Amino acid sequence: MRATLSAWLERPGIRNFVIGVIVFNAILLGLETYPAVMDRAGGLILFLDYLCLSIFVAEIGAKIIAYRMNFFRSGWNIFDFLVVGVALVPGGHSLSVLRALRVLRVLRVISVMPRLRRVVEGFISALPGMGSVFLLMALVFYIGSVMATKLYGADFPEWFGSLGRSAYSLFQIMTLESWSMGIVRPVMEVHPHAWMFFVPFILMTTFAVVNLLVGLIVNSMQDAHHEEDNAQTGAYRDEVLTRLEAIDRRLDGLGAPPAAKAPPTTSKFDAS
Repeated sequence: MRATLSAWLERPGIRNFVIGVIVFNAILLGLETYPAVMDRAGGLILFLDYLCLSIFVAEIGAKIIAYRMNFFRSGWNIFDFLVVGVALVPGGHSLSVLRALRVLRVLRVISVMPRLRRVVEGFISALPGMGSVFLLMALVFYIGSVMATKLYGADFPEWFGSLGRSAYSLFQIMTLESWSMGIVRPVMEVHPHAWMFFVPFILMTTFAVVNLLVGLIVNSMQDAHHEEDNAQTGAYRDEVLTRLEAIDRRLDGLGAPPAAKAPPTTSKFDAS
């Protein structure tokens, strides 16, 4: 029974049905943010939302029955369990944040779509390398914040009056959000040589460190893609070898056919 249930859960039709329910539920959660829509069809929307949640709970329960404790050995299954579990918490006034977290159910589409899972797994595998880059960026920001506070804090306290304000202003500059007309040019009106500080900071953070993070993520995703391709190739090779071994065993079981005895040859001299 468990094998039949697990095979039924892995069928493409069931998986596509779950994806459809997730997308439909996401649309419902978006409609709940419109007061006019809720005034006209709020009861129907809430009923359909509970129906989607019931389908999710039934799916998780069926998986637990089919896989038993093996269900919790998969990180994606644990992710689905937590996302659905948060949606079951009643959302009163004191737990309005938990009620808002119901939208996390939309993230379940990641666990049921292999391509999205590959992207997330590539990002997660890139985290160890990203840690070193984040440490480098933290050092750059700390040094830059100290220098900016000492250089421009007295004249521009709203931007560089403290270490925290300087770090936030430098983060805005790194994102290139109104960095020139909003911050740097006003500073250069008082300190004409301020560009000698801000331009190298932008080159080091925006164009070097951030692109280094992007490169790490891209390489990690490519490695995950190659590992998946190699796993599929290895599985296909193993299947072919298994079939060849089965054919070889059948041939050995049949045995080689006995050689036909050649008829005696005669010549015209024997006939005479």
